[in-house]
Amino acid sequence: MSEEQTVKKNRRRLQGRVISTARQKTVTVLVERRVPHPLYGKIVTRSRKFHAHCEDPNVALNDVVEIEESRPISKTKHWVVTRVVTKATVV
Repeated sequence: MSEEQTVKKNRRRLQGRVISTARQKTVTVLVERRVPHPLYGKIVTRSRKFHAHCEDPNVALNDVVEIEESRPISKTKHWVVTRVVTKATVV
């Protein structure tokens, strides 16, 4: 079966902010979501960090990126940066 004929499965896509670019070809992405508290109903922010594979050298701190689930690349990397949604603003 060639690459054109392979069926790409539905993979999870998340959007988050780059908080670390210390390693080569790896970025740490902070994904925040707002959910109601199960008992009190107040909206609280839940966050989680993901290590994502990134070939693009132009990804910088505080960029908002989209990551997609992929095969395991290393012990901690199971996500790939698919695109940069917004670049960080320089103040």
